[in-house]
Amino acid sequence: MTNHFVSFSSASEDLGCRRGEFSRKHYGSVELLISSDADGAIQRAGRFRVENGSLDETTDYTPGTWRRTDVHLENPEYHTRWFFKYFLGKVHQNYVGVDAEKNPFYLSVVLSDQNNQRVPQYRAILWRKTGTLKISLPYSPTKTLSMLIKGLIFTVFTSFQDLLVLEEQEGSVNFKFGVLYAKDGQLTDDEMFSNETGSENFDKFLNLLGDTICLQGWAGYRGGLDTKNDTTGIHSIYTVYQGHELMFHVSTMLPYSKENKQQVERKRHIGNDIVTIVFQEGDDASPSFKPSMIRSHFTHIFALVRYNSQNDSYRLKIFSEESVPLFGPPLPSPPVFTDHQEFRDFLLVKLINGEKATLETPTFAQKRQRTLDMLIRSLYQDLMPDLHKNMLNRRSFSDVLPESPKSARKKEEARQAEFVRIGQALKLKTIVRGDAPTSLVNTGLCRKEPWESQSFCSSFAYDIVCGDSWGQSLLIATDSAGVMLLEDSPSLPPVQVFDKTLTVKQMHVLEPQDLLITRADKGKDARLYVYRLSTLKRGIEERQLVRTKCDSRENKLEKTRGCHLYSINTHHGVELRIVAAIRNKLLLITRKQPRFDCISSVGMSAGTSDSPVEEFQYIREICLCDTPVVMALVDGPTGENDHMICAAYKHQFDLINESTGDAYRLHHVDSSRVNFVAAIDVYEDGEAGLLLCYNNLCAYKKVCPFNGATPMIQPNSSDFHFSWNQMPNSIVCAFPYILAFTTDSIEIRLVVNGNLVYTAVVPELQMIASRSDIYFISSAPVNSASNCSSRDTSSQSSPQTPTDCFYLLLSFLLISGEAPSKQIYKIPLSNLVGRSIERPLKSPLVNKVLTAPGPGVIAPVPMIPTTPSLSLSRMEIKEIASRTRKELLGKWSLLSVYVLYVSLCI
Repeated sequence: MTNHFVSFSSASEDLGCRRGEFSRKHYGSVELLISSDADGAIQRAGRFRVENGSLDETTDYTPGTWRRTDVHLENPEYHTRWFFKYFLGKVHQNYVGVDAEKNPFYLSVVLSDQNNQRVPQYRAILWRKTGTLKISLPYSPTKTLSMLIKGLIFTVFTSFQDLLVLEEQEGSVNFKFGVLYAKDGQLTDDEMFSNETGSENFDKFLNLLGDTICLQGWAGYRGGLDTKNDTTGIHSIYTVYQGHELMFHVSTMLPYSKENKQQVERKRHIGNDIVTIVFQEGDDASPSFKPSMIRSHFTHIFALVRYNSQNDSYRLKIFSEESVPLFGPPLPSPPVFTDHQEFRDFLLVKLINGEKATLETPTFAQKRQRTLDMLIRSLYQDLMPDLHKNMLNRRSFSDVLPESPKSARKKEEARQAEFVRIGQALKLKTIVRGDAPTSLVNTGLCRKEPWESQSFCSSFAYDIVCGDSWGQSLLIATDSAGVMLLEDSPSLPPVQVFDKTLTVKQMHVLEPQDLLITRADKGKDARLYVYRLSTLKRGIEERQLVRTKCDSRENKLEKTRGCHLYSINTHHGVELRIVAAIRNKLLLITRKQPRFDCISSVGMSAGTSDSPVEEFQYIREICLCDTPVVMALVDGPTGENDHMICAAYKHQFDLINESTGDAYRLHHVDSSRVNFVAAIDVYEDGEAGLLLCYNNLCAYKKVCPFNGATPMIQPNSSDFHFSWNQMPNSIVCAFPYILAFTTDSIEIRLVVNGNLVYTAVVPELQMIASRSDIYFISSAPVNSASNCSSRDTSSQSSPQTPTDCFYLLLSFLLISGEAPSKQIYKIPLSNLVGRSIERPLKSPLVNKVLTAPGPGVIAPVPMIPTTPSLSLSRMEIKEIASRTRKELLGKWSLLSVYVLYVSLCI
């Protein structure tokens, strides 16, 4: 297991600081905001985080320039109704019991596949007083859940409604936001709430937010408004966005009272909204809104919107109460939007993420915990007498499995059919009532997400040990066929570079330095080998014999004998630093040489040696107290005796000074078993920080400032940590994202706050390389479901539109086809981090036509035709959806499609 992580930890340390900044500054800073009246007297004050776009003056931005792919709903699964989505209307088991401290709890378990990938797994929800725990466990036919989870548990058959009530306590699925209109020069909440009507610009903004609906008789989500007697107004603004219903409490649409200057009725709704939009008239030179102008203890986030009629653009500014955790997306610089649809997407996502983040503040979290504890205890007291009367209700966890005794098969089938029927009926009723997500996918025009993968090689016959990108090609070490170079073209066969006598376990391709570093063989015979890429490239082009272990004798770094792990610095310029671990000894090696590119290096003089070994020098040895399993090099700000090495062993991460060898405790792991994954160096404004990844946790530690040779390691306000849903095997940091590769999924989060944005199910997953682009291999096709973020139009009777059903059916049909196994995929790094990376150099095989392989070259692996990608163009999706819709409408009524949507797609 250790060797597995060692092989890939080197590939996961490269991308942490490609952007050169960790970027908390993009989320603003906390300021003390004071409001005063017309006479200058102070009224109120408060501390808020102010987001007004990045103030980085070195970045050349134009108004409205920002990457649309940065806009994501955060923590979608955490705030998704798991029971409603994965359990209700399907065969599952519900249990109730008490823990060791006599606290009651509920547990629901279902056996299903992962997003129709034919990978069975258990999903479990544990409701307890401290909150809801959602678990995904791999399915094993030889191990039932009774072997995984212990405890005295009774089954509950009729608790669907009770569990839906519990699920509502975890957070909002539908949202209500305040919209306050403020005229130019208004500085108090009484003035703002007293505006009877808005301006033409304000009406235009409301039309952008959503549709104007009549409240009387409204059947969808009402957000606390009266839909019977018009006591809260006649109209309101409503929309559906990415499966969430949004109701806006608009100040000018709420009842107005001439006698009541404080407009209590309006403040009763908007003042009790967690998030409020303030639309302020006037230009940027006018007195600006401050949150302290509003008297509300409940509103935690204000979004200040200004409209500029000269260039038809919107400017956005965000105020968040200081206790609210960071949430995205970060504002562009400047925060000006000329595309109104993109502004709408950005604003709605920012508001939804903001309310979710606010629910994690101590004030709201404690209230939710108290409410949840009371509900669980109340339901437990109601259910337990019935359970004790009927002991036949007791069932084991093995009943979650689909197999049942043959003698009771018909009885079990009848019970399951009734179980499913009741659940589907309740699910449909819940949707129509507006108490659940109206859609599990997004409707409208589709857009590609930055993490969508591309097929690189449709079939590969060997197990991969490690790899790294070489231009647009992939250099990989296999378990039985040596080292091979794969080109991103089905017409070019794999080319063998080294034969199987050289067992490579770790590698780095450094194109700017014309260098290949490898750790080869194992045990006492393991060494570091260094090669010139230009020499290898020339051998490939001239179709020379494949290199063997004997051919690499001049490429050995002799003092590295017995090396089991090595690491390099990610910001190597004129000086490349390597640290090699030989048991508990660290050997520091440097290479000082001016940089040159690979293209010019091909024309080197004949007198230059093919081996770069002589260019490396051994600096010193450092002894540790134990053998490291993860290492990372940290660059000091001056480069003069302040470089550091982060090493993980036993139950700790230590920071070692390269010059003195002194070790400092960076982080202690409080766990009986520790699985170290990676240590990734990241920087902000020249200050060093580390992402420490172990077990299913990721902790950020800032190491600043350097005081001579001694780092100041102490708790810092910027330190934070987050948890992965599954234990990763490798980590890739590509700002603003951090990706965890597990055995069967890619989990994508934001670096700045650890919030989840997407989980891709990838069976039998293995990450290969991540230096220039991210490469991984899987035994099944990777389904990239496109997200859609355009505006949804909903009817009053039901927020669900027929378009949802057809997109769901289309996705179901597309992912149900067979596909070849052992496929290599690529996620272009430029899609993830935009223009912040160095563009990869040309492929070593570019403009070269390889014919039949020469002696010693492996014949091309048989290529299986690539299956159609799911990342279809917008026009292709429209065409397929239109054709599918016509075919379906010829066979089924809309009601039939809706029932199919409920039974198959939710």
